[in-house]
Amino acid sequence: MSLEVQNTHHLLDLAISETLYEALINQLNKDFTLSNIEECISESVTPSELKKQLFGIVEGLIHDEFDRFLNLLYRIDLPEHQIKKKITQTPVAYIEQVTFLILKREWQKVWFKNKYFS
Repeated sequence: MSLEVQNTHHLLDLAISETLYEALINQLNKDFTLSNIEECISESVTPSELKKQLFGIVEGLIHDEFDRFLNLLYRIDLPEHQIKKKITQTPVAYIEQVTFLILKREWQKVWFKNKYFS
């Protein structure tokens, strides 16, 4: 197992291969709820659809509810410097990178929980 993933596709493949895909979705939904975000991702969603849905959620939060976006980043525990250094990118590339960072951090939580507390 490697926590070092290079892209969203690799991360989601890893989550599936380690049978932690549902746990990853559950962790996302838990952090959405704790951040007062009403979005909910179905456990049966495909990896490509998960990526699209999360992209749409992040995009909507950035454009319409920036305070909730910041609250989500805080809840997920994404370091501010990781987010700030991505700002120089195009808007779509920025949202894609933030989506990846969110998934990566949530993956770390799920993997550690599974590895050390199961």
